[in-house]
Amino acid sequence: MRRGIGWNIALGAVVLFFVAIVTLPFWWVVTGSFKLPQEIIARVPTMIPESFTLQHYAKLLSNSDYPTYMVNSLVVASLSTLITLALSVPAAYAFFRLRFPGRETLYRVILLAYAFPSIVVLIPLFGMFAKLGLIDTRTALVVVNVSFALPFAIWMLRSFFGSVPMEIEEAAVMDGAPPLVILRRVMIPLIAPGIASVGIFAFIMSWTEYVFASVLILSDTKRTVPVGFSGIIGQYQIDWGLLLAGASLATLPVILLFALIGRWFVSGLTEGAVK
Repeated sequence: MRRGIGWNIALGAVVLFFVAIVTLPFWWVVTGSFKLPQEIIARVPTMIPESFTLQHYAKLLSNSDYPTYMVNSLVVASLSTLITLALSVPAAYAFFRLRFPGRETLYRVILLAYAFPSIVVLIPLFGMFAKLGLIDTRTALVVVNVSFALPFAIWMLRSFFGSVPMEIEEAAVMDGAPPLVILRRVMIPLIAPGIASVGIFAFIMSWTEYVFASVLILSDTKRTVPVGFSGIIGQYQIDWGLLLAGASLATLPVILLFALIGRWFVSGLTEGAVK
């Protein structure tokens, strides 16, 4: 009995430790964005703000191009997510269900995209986009984001397809449903948690991408949040209030995305599908 209580206490302490590691930095950033500059740079940091001001947000939204960066990031991340889902779902189903020569070899080749650091393909992609006239366009960022998110999305969704009981698909086949109908009306509703996971992954990956956005985008009006936000950090002086306010707003779309589709993560994959 005592050993069980001690184990629960130790487990709770470990959980609280990791929760603190994850949440405290976010808490400090968000609360710091509402502090006066004097309190932000004080020698003794305050986890609970002693002052309150909206001047950093007002300055960020009125005296900088941050709203433009947010719009660019939302457009690029949203298009990248939608295209990734539109391509990965049928591709994963094809790798899972269809039988064709070289299927496993092609599947492994796709996964090799993660064997190379992104910086390795930066120069070849820049030359290719330059010939296509895509430099300094948001289309180039969408293409890059989809290219790097697609292999993981296919791998993950194929695993979700494999978790669906075979009896469900066989019943649809016996009813005369063609493969596309089975995919749209049977399989996709059952793998909704996987699609939500891939969507969140693709959105966050596109939202936080910096390397390609800093090289492929030249004009300030087309920069995304990570690239444009880096301009706030000056060479000799940093406006910490502006920096914290921008970081807080940058997390808002991701939080809203989790609030909208996060419930799919806890729902059963095929709950109630088989009696």
